[in-house]
Amino acid sequence: MVIDISHVRNLPLFRHMEPAALTRLMARATPQRFPQGAIVFEQGAEAVAFYVLLHGRLKVSQVTADGQQVMVRVVHPGDLFGFARALTRNDYPGTAKAAMDSLVISWPMTDWDAVVEGHPRLAMNAMQAIGQRLDEAHTRLREMSTQEVERRVAHAVLRLAEKAGCVEEAGTRIDFPISRQDIAEMTGTTLHTVSRLLSAWESRGLVEGGRQKLMVTDAEGLARIADPED
Repeated sequence: MVIDISHVRNLPLFRHMEPAALTRLMARATPQRFPQGAIVFEQGAEAVAFYVLLHGRLKVSQVTADGQQVMVRVVHPGDLFGFARALTRNDYPGTAKAAMDSLVISWPMTDWDAVVEGHPRLAMNAMQAIGQRLDEAHTRLREMSTQEVERRVAHAVLRLAEKAGCVEEAGTRIDFPISRQDIAEMTGTTLHTVSRLLSAWESRGLVEGGRQKLMVTDAEGLARIADPED
């Protein structure tokens, strides 16, 4: 499968790259399709490749030393992921699983240095992407350290709606299967607490739920819960 650069040149990671350079880069890329539920790589496995998601969504989770599973990230189209070498690691720190049918492209991890050194614009875009990841992680850590659980869950749902929202007549539907357990793991709380909150929000007309489905029907109302002082 040959990758048409018209499908990737507007992604943030490749933006402003010269067409010839982007064509050479894509010539070395390997496209792979992953059906919903398939694992792209597992936590602790040797990091043999780095990836960009072209289509679909991925969930990245980690298992802590005490055996607790934590969902640490949702990978969205255009995102760089699995870049263990940039983190000076030889293994993947988490497990990436397809939340829906997904298409990724990958390069051998041994190409990382050459790719970064040979494409300055790509290197700048990659640094910005990694910096954004760190900023998001700091935001979540700050929320878990300083905010009560209802605010944390509201922030998480609003971020999902912003990043993976499909606007419909009734509201903004999160476009991939998301469970209450996923939200609990993302916000450092329990399934019982998330279920209680979402049920209360449904009764107030803020969200609509279902089996691994979630729609935000009143974003302003949910935002007032997330940031009541604003």
